[in-house]
Amino acid sequence: MKKIIIALILLISFSGHSQDAAKAKALLNEVNAKVKGYSNISIDFKYVLKNISENINQETRGDVVIEGNKYVLNILGVTRIYDGKTLYTINPEDEEVTISKNNSDDENTITPNKMLSFYKEGYTYAMDIVQNVKGRKIQYVKLNPIDTNSEIKHVLLGIDAQTKHIYNLIETGKNGTQTTLTVNSFKTNEPISKTLFTFDKNKYKGYYINNLD
Repeated sequence: MKKIIIALILLISFSGHSQDAAKAKALLNEVNAKVKGYSNISIDFKYVLKNISENINQETRGDVVIEGNKYVLNILGVTRIYDGKTLYTINPEDEEVTISKNNSDDENTITPNKMLSFYKEGYTYAMDIVQNVKGRKIQYVKLNPIDTNSEIKHVLLGIDAQTKHIYNLIETGKNGTQTTLTVNSFKTNEPISKTLFTFDKNKYKGYYINNLD
């Protein structure tokens, strides 16, 4: 009898988990589909990096413009331009430009153009808590890496239940480091320059060009 009860409990738990995962996936797909309907997205955000054991607590602001798989990201004084094939990292302080192929194939790297679709491969997901943030209902979805060797412990993705836009992303590493990206403003279909995602080397004369490929 005990074995039957245990089996029933496991069956119910598995069924509930499957339904929960399906609900979480449906919500993420809804968010992703809505975002794909925009020609471009401009986001201003706050970025916080914490590691209590290492006594690290850094906070900064940044912004990113995303169009398809292209993006321009500004953070910590560094500009990253990805034109769909090549990533240009511009560091004015060091007067250096690093050119490389984007590492979008690395599932441990959540780049701006993957922020709303990275969950599709390499993660299991489930609905998590709901929070009220200044009158906004934020539904969290928890993502756990399938790869046990992943440096990521888990990711929490906060979604505005009304707009279906991303509110924040909280990534917790196995080393205790937690990074939080919170969206301050989310604009869509803005008029942008045709050359925004094009690297112009003439603007960086005198810079050291570090070509990694």
